[in-house]
Amino acid sequence: MAGLLLVVSGPSGAGKSTVLKAVMEKRGDMFFSVSATTRPPRPGETDGCEYYFISPAEFAKMQEEGLLLETGEFAGNWYGTPRAPVMERLSRGETVVLDIESAGAAQVRERCPEAVTVFLTPSSEDEAERRLRSRGTEAEEVIQRRLLASRKEYMEIDQYQYIIINDSLEEAVLTLDAVILAEMARAERNPRLFSRYRNLRQIW
Repeated sequence: MAGLLLVVSGPSGAGKSTVLKAVMEKRGDMFFSVSATTRPPRPGETDGCEYYFISPAEFAKMQEEGLLLETGEFAGNWYGTPRAPVMERLSRGETVVLDIESAGAAQVRERCPEAVTVFLTPSSEDEAERRLRSRGTEAEEVIQRRLLASRKEYMEIDQYQYIIINDSLEEAVLTLDAVILAEMARAERNPRLFSRYRNLRQIW
């Protein structure tokens, strides 16, 4: 069976991390792609867990050598998805999840047209802002940058195959799980089985 590349985007405050964590715990068969970044680690973060923390020079080299599936910049720092772990997992038939912004999602769509794209959002921008501010962990300047980035995310919403409203965590988890189940049942993801029955049809 062919692996499933799942790209999830959405504005800050959409609850992407929470929904994805719940779906991954529910299914137990998904691989979350860890991004590389040039920003320094925050207290409590571990290299290879939250991110791969690398120097700007290392990042630029990976980019030049085509080792990153997508890249993007935020607040003066670069982020990118290492290509090799993603492709290795997909070749083994696994489901790989990318939690990335719309600019990165566009790069992935171009390089991997078979990717399944999901936009996760609260029912309103006001609710997204309320959630973002309720964290109480970021300065107003950072919040304003995130709000501007969120507006750019919403401008790309029509580029996604699925839109999931996250006003209820339980419903959002069930919907995303249903999307994965439906996509895994597609004939093109089961080429051997599809070919077998097509051959039988020719014989009959």
